[in-house]
Amino acid sequence: MRPTRVLWSRLSLAGFLAAFAVVIDRPLPLAGAVLVGAWVLASQYSFLAALERTIRRLSITRGLPSATVRAGESTTIPIDATLADPTPLSLEIDAGLPTAARADRDAATLTLESDATAAAATVSVTWPVVGRHRFDAARVTATDGRFVETVATGERPTVSVESRGPRRLHVGEGGDRLASPYGAHALRRSGRGIEPAEIREHVPGDAAKRIDWKATARFATPHVREYETETTRRTLLVVDHGRSLSTGPPAATKLEYLREVMLATADRARELDDPLGLVAVDDGGVTSRLEPAATVGTYAAVRRELLAVEPTPSDPTARCAAEQHARPPTQAADGGRAERGRASGSPVEPASSIHERPTRATARRSVRDLEGDADPFAETLRPFYAASQRYRRLARDRVLFDAVETALAATSSTSWVVIFTDDADPAALRETVSMARANDAAVTVFLAPTVLYEPGGLADVERATDRYREFEALRRDLARLDRVRAFEVGPGDRLATVLEAGRERGDRR
Repeated sequence: MRPTRVLWSRLSLAGFLAAFAVVIDRPLPLAGAVLVGAWVLASQYSFLAALERTIRRLSITRGLPSATVRAGESTTIPIDATLADPTPLSLEIDAGLPTAARADRDAATLTLESDATAAAATVSVTWPVVGRHRFDAARVTATDGRFVETVATGERPTVSVESRGPRRLHVGEGGDRLASPYGAHALRRSGRGIEPAEIREHVPGDAAKRIDWKATARFATPHVREYETETTRRTLLVVDHGRSLSTGPPAATKLEYLREVMLATADRARELDDPLGLVAVDDGGVTSRLEPAATVGTYAAVRRELLAVEPTPSDPTARCAAEQHARPPTQAADGGRAERGRASGSPVEPASSIHERPTRATARRSVRDLEGDADPFAETLRPFYAASQRYRRLARDRVLFDAVETALAATSSTSWVVIFTDDADPAALRETVSMARANDAAVTVFLAPTVLYEPGGLADVERATDRYREFEALRRDLARLDRVRAFEVGPGDRLATVLEAGRERGDRR
């Protein structure tokens, strides 16, 4: 609690009277100083009582349009302050915006004059920093003209600011936008199931095994009982985040565009209470896996993984560091082996001999060193080494296939597989989709056409048109398969340029 200038003047008067009484040696000025002091104490008590009553009856609301916003996005936040009854105090209310928010701070301050019961304002806020930001408690500065006090009150809501996604997102088929939401499907329908729906008369074409004989006996005519069939769909998102998905300008790569569709698909599954799972794959294999489940924790975990996934780093040093981080320390592994050997009483091989033991990798390196040599030993081993290299390339090309196959084998009831990838390896993609549908799963593929992302890819528009036609042939081949749908995902403005060039080229021909 701080005194105002008015109060300081009163205190100065009391001090002057006390000093004057001492100087003239008369009690009357001292009595005046005592009266002024008593008045100050009474004013202080009255102010504190009014402040406590006001804070107890004050309600401050800060409306958030959404708990999640995009970086750089501007949102409007309405601020309302209401009192149950008038107060003798004047109030100035600071909305307590987060430090990272950019806004007109004056616009985020409300003034509630004495005897007023409501005040409102709307402030425009921009969120430039990605992360989770918490509002400060609203700061209420109250005064009665003599004293000033600031009190923090109210809840502290939070806002999650996500990285800004790509603009002009296009999802569709051959340039036509997808009209329905990603993942939409009917919730219930009549047919086979376990929940009784209704009883109706038998009509020609109804199978005899569907006749409800109890109802038939009751109504004296054949009747059929319908059942409600749950169409809850177990959904598995397969996310390819290999090196090729990094193609494109910063914040507008293939993966960034696909990420928007991934998040929308995951949100749709949550809205429909569909069990949701995830398999993430990079150039080295599976990087993340979540079994399908319809729980709040699973939906949140899938969303976190989708926001965190990044393309395989192209820097070999970064890849080695990541592998070493995931690999157990060699010393600990050797130490455990030595401890087991000592416990069993068996001799333990020295660590030096372990490291000196030849491995397949050193053998392959030795053969590579002899590739230019005419040594008979090298000539004998070279065909086997070449076959090994071909096998390793094949295994590396099948990481997406193996990931989907393993996930479907472990989750036999998955009814919908959604694959997010690009057109870098059409043969492997066709093989993966064919395998998934052979496991009785419906498949949807969201493809990022490389031609729409490469820097300078539209410099030669005619060449870009030919490459897009090749992509469209791949997409259509996939979409012709039973229980398979395939869509393109990319920047709409670049796609429009390619399509317009294709139409003009057709007109010239």
